Amino acid sequence: MAKGMSVAETVRGLAEPIAESIGCWLWDVEYVKEGARRILRITIDSEEGVTIDDCERMHRAIDPVLDEADPIEEQYYLEVSSPGIERELKTEEHILACEGWDVEVRLYAPLNGSKLFRGVLMEPAENGDIRIEASGAVMTFPRNTVAKLQTYFEL
Repeated sequence: MAKGMSVAETVRGLAEPIAESIGCWLWDVEYVKEGARRILRITIDSEEGVTIDDCERMHRAIDPVLDEADPIEEQYYLEVSSPGIERELKTEEHILACEGWDVEVRLYAPLNGSKLFRGVLMEPAENGDIRIEASGAVMTFPRNTVAKLQTYFEL
């Protein structure tokens, strides 16, 4: 692993070209501890959506690369998945990719008595603030006040 890089950053560098080679792009890489297990979660997406076959191809392609690069010292479980229809938007790229989608904005502290707002995601403000349109009005949330931003789907 390159000095100063996290496991997720190192794996991202290894996984991006592999995802592209199978016709997908890398949505996210997480290295987390869930209970006693360590999980390396690689999330891929594509214009047509991701199938179980895409996930399996990515898993088979990245597994030997991870074995050779050996970026993780302890035992871990490798998961490859799609971001799903309700996906967390963590980066500027995620926000731009989901512009026009229905989203939920969860704030750290209440604003006008609420910590949860729903609306249609708009292009971010020039300073990176999150903007949504809700009930015909534009609402703007400074990035440092947003605890979680995710798409949502109602049946």
